[in-house]
Amino acid sequence: MSDEDITIESRLAEQDYFEPPEEFVEQANAADPAIYDRFDEFPGGFEEYAEMLDWDSEWDTVLDDSNPPFYEWFVGGELNASHNCVDRHLDERGDETALLWEGEDGETRDITYDDLHEKVNETAAALRSVGVEEDDVVTIHLPMVPALPITMLACARIGAPHSVVFAGFSANALAERVGSAESDHVVTIDGYYRRGEFLDHIEKADEAMAETDRDPEVLAWTRHDEPEVDVSDDYTMVADLLDDHRGETVEPVSRDAEDPLFLMYTSGTTGQPKGCQHRTGGYLAYVTGTSKYVEDIKPEDTYWCPADIGWITGHSYIVYGPLSLGTTTVMYEGAPDHPTKSRIWEIAEAYDVDIFHTSPTAVRQFMKWGEEHVEGHDFDFRHMTTVGEPIQPEAWLWYYKHIGDESAVIVDTWWQTETGGHLITNLPALHDMKPGSAGHPAPGIQPAIYDDNGESIPAESGEAGNLVIERPWPGMLQTVYGNDERFISEYWERFSDTDSDDSSDWVYEAGDGAVQAEDGYYRVLGRLDDVMNVAGHRLGTMELESAVAEVDDVAEAAVAAREDAEKGEVPDVYVTVREGVEENEEVRDRIVGAIEQEIGKFARPNEVIFVDDLPKTRSGKIMRRLLENISNGDELGNTTTLRDPSVPEEIRDQVQTD
Repeated sequence: MSDEDITIESRLAEQDYFEPPEEFVEQANAADPAIYDRFDEFPGGFEEYAEMLDWDSEWDTVLDDSNPPFYEWFVGGELNASHNCVDRHLDERGDETALLWEGEDGETRDITYDDLHEKVNETAAALRSVGVEEDDVVTIHLPMVPALPITMLACARIGAPHSVVFAGFSANALAERVGSAESDHVVTIDGYYRRGEFLDHIEKADEAMAETDRDPEVLAWTRHDEPEVDVSDDYTMVADLLDDHRGETVEPVSRDAEDPLFLMYTSGTTGQPKGCQHRTGGYLAYVTGTSKYVEDIKPEDTYWCPADIGWITGHSYIVYGPLSLGTTTVMYEGAPDHPTKSRIWEIAEAYDVDIFHTSPTAVRQFMKWGEEHVEGHDFDFRHMTTVGEPIQPEAWLWYYKHIGDESAVIVDTWWQTETGGHLITNLPALHDMKPGSAGHPAPGIQPAIYDDNGESIPAESGEAGNLVIERPWPGMLQTVYGNDERFISEYWERFSDTDSDDSSDWVYEAGDGAVQAEDGYYRVLGRLDDVMNVAGHRLGTMELESAVAEVDDVAEAAVAAREDAEKGEVPDVYVTVREGVEENEEVRDRIVGAIEQEIGKFARPNEVIFVDDLPKTRSGKIMRRLLENISNGDELGNTTTLRDPSVPEEIRDQVQTD
């Protein structure tokens, strides 16, 4: 997004306010305005979140900031995440439902906390039996089946950090992440259902293991009692291991608060995904606290976030946050429009869901399908969340009217894989709702907006700039796995004095543009780097371009984000071919196939556009901003710095003609 784009978006009309219903305020977990005063006692306010957990050993120091940006939270404390999400609920809620799982084929499972305890223990024993030890990183490549949270919690129980890879990612992406995490154990499944088809998932593991230089042991769950596809003898079957360890219990390993709980790989502008490393104590405290105060989750609630656990939203707000609070969390295996476009609302009605947590992409889909698919379904949400990207006011209003029946609160949230949990969002009982605005800073969070020179833009000025966070918080990533230098260069270097050991000189760069209105509400404008948000999936242009470069016909490629009413953004691929290569559908199909093979079908390009040249600066840098303007039919900005200013004009004429 260019500076010009920020200026245009920052001039959007301010929206009206909507008060939270009085009945919501009366029952809310966070209804006392003094909460902000408590958290302004920095860093001590964050103890309120930590005190929501069970600790084996109490912390000595809330925050050690002596070595910025490598902050340490709840220093000296010890705990176990699996214990906090399972064991501690057994006395009071053992026979209450922890996971309500709905399979696409009609199968359902009601897993109580007692059941979850049994399954997590047996899985933990199985992992230990194949040699998984404390601090080993286990890569998990599972779809939305109960095996996924069970395996995550089993890893946490024995102190083995997990690295969950989204099931939709390709074999190449899996191999890359297995290698980066140096995993000696991978957990997969024979297959799963999607839009009525049983997808062979093992074939991805076969391909990935052939590609990686490592030789991990691969454990395979089965979707049904018996495998539905051929699974070779190279795999260790989880069912056999569980039979060997039936009824076993494993004592939760006491982990230092700073010990890593998991890695979550996210896209980066250099093309190599970043392994965001999250700590045990600070992360778990932060997602528990924000689940209670922002999501308003209570143990007796039925909560549903239809995201995929393979992304950070699923980690924080399907598994760790809700289960730490002892609530019932819903999981759904399939697509939201299969077998009908009413599927989501059928499930919400069947399980009497209280809190619904989805993305603006999904809301736009619901809008596109029409309110007739919602009508006639008897559900009653008291709280609805949006996550993943800014929500347009018109989508917010539709969500409020047709899904919330103008009686539920809507909480928009801004946060990232790297932040672990919500950073900018209203506490729903304390602030009016404002369509299109993420709202106020979460308790204890100190955002600001900087110009490109690192100067602070006056608060509440309505002027757009770079969104930054000026002091640390417990849910933040510890580092980029195995690469402290990249951690500093990607998140801190631009706006920090990297020679200083004073934490006040270190400022986190979010990479998003934002504006703070006169009323104090923040509106997030979107990414400022070459990362796009495709239906909630964050993809770097370099990743896509690297995939296209695998096609021998291609000389050079650049990817630009095209705005899409349904997915938010979709990639357009601009390609120059090698000399002697004919620009035709066969080449186009190879390019599309390469992206699907290397990244996944969800990253399929909207258009592949053959061009004679790409717009470049005199130093040779491709100006993707201009291609983005062309894709979206916007006016071209300044082209005087280009090596050949006529190139973008020629591409625009070609695209408009086509």
